[in-house]
Amino acid sequence: HLKIVLTVLVILHHTLITYGAPGGWYYNQKISLPGAILPMTILVAVNQAFFMGFFFFLSALFVPSSYDKKGAAKFVSDRLIRLGIPLLFYSFILSPFLNYIIYYWAEGHHVTYLQYLGDYPDWISFGVLWFVLALLMFTLFYALYRKISNQIIKPVKMPTVSRILLFATGIGVITFVVRVFYPIGFVIDPLGFQPGHFPQYIAMFILGLIASRSKWLNDADYKMGKRMRKIGLYVIFLGFLLFVLARGILGFPPDWFSGGFHWQQLWYAVWEQIVGFTLVTTLLCISKHSWNGYSEFLSKLSRSTFAVYIFHPLLIISISVALRNWAIEPALKLLLVAPLSIIFSFLLGLLIVRIPVVNKIV
Repeated sequence: HLKIVLTVLVILHHTLITYGAPGGWYYNQKISLPGAILPMTILVAVNQAFFMGFFFFLSALFVPSSYDKKGAAKFVSDRLIRLGIPLLFYSFILSPFLNYIIYYWAEGHHVTYLQYLGDYPDWISFGVLWFVLALLMFTLFYALYRKISNQIIKPVKMPTVSRILLFATGIGVITFVVRVFYPIGFVIDPLGFQPGHFPQYIAMFILGLIASRSKWLNDADYKMGKRMRKIGLYVIFLGFLLFVLARGILGFPPDWFSGGFHWQQLWYAVWEQIVGFTLVTTLLCISKHSWNGYSEFLSKLSRSTFAVYIFHPLLIISISVALRNWAIEPALKLLLVAPLSIIFSFLLGLLIVRIPVVNKIV
């Protein structure tokens, strides 16, 4: 059921950005309550530290067995269909329509959809499906590695808490080096990749491959999960306390934390990775023992998560644009738009996976 939790976090993440949290999104209506910005920023920062990396880890768990079962040719063709078709659909059909909603209703340009498409400049735009594109590239590299080397990944013993923290610190240092040149927010268009986050994504995907071969999930210990949860919460609290001190009292510019050769950037990169790896380990270990019971309802929700991921921007944008003229504080709109976006995204996802042929892809 972890896929459900992570998909909900994706929707919540983008809804928070809609109403003023840091990050880029199709449509924004910034809140005017200063007191709401800090908790929104904390939620987005903590979420960013682990949720997409966790998606790469979970996706990689099924890659080795799929390759072994299908062989190189069938594996590659299957991935090109399952991941490539959604990319084409999003770029050429859904993305233009999402932008048209904003252009017509939010910005007041009353032109027909065909007129809008006539001048549409961004036909290659993967939006939130940058993740799918990256996953496709990672899996193709894996297939190439298996084909060339003709080797499989050897089992490795599940790392201890101290080794996980040490590895996270190392990824933090690598992230720091990348962000010296590509700060947070720098996007490689039209791919939608942010290099400043990719050290973790690559590491998580590789760890997912190793975990699959080594059967780490069988060794996931509840006590380790509780210990990592304690460490993670402590690091989150201490990190934001120091950040408030650095920004509010010492007055360090926010750009020094997101990029460039600054010790603040090194500190933030290491903090982010430690938070990310502790939360991923926590969720893996605890969910195995507490969230793994069978539920037909949750199984259906889990089956729909890929469709939900693809279409959730449509729901967030439609609902937030529909409520744009409602004369209340945007922070209050957030409290309504977030749950509505989650509910309707899953309802739409459940419908989509019932469509013949389409359900073979999503």
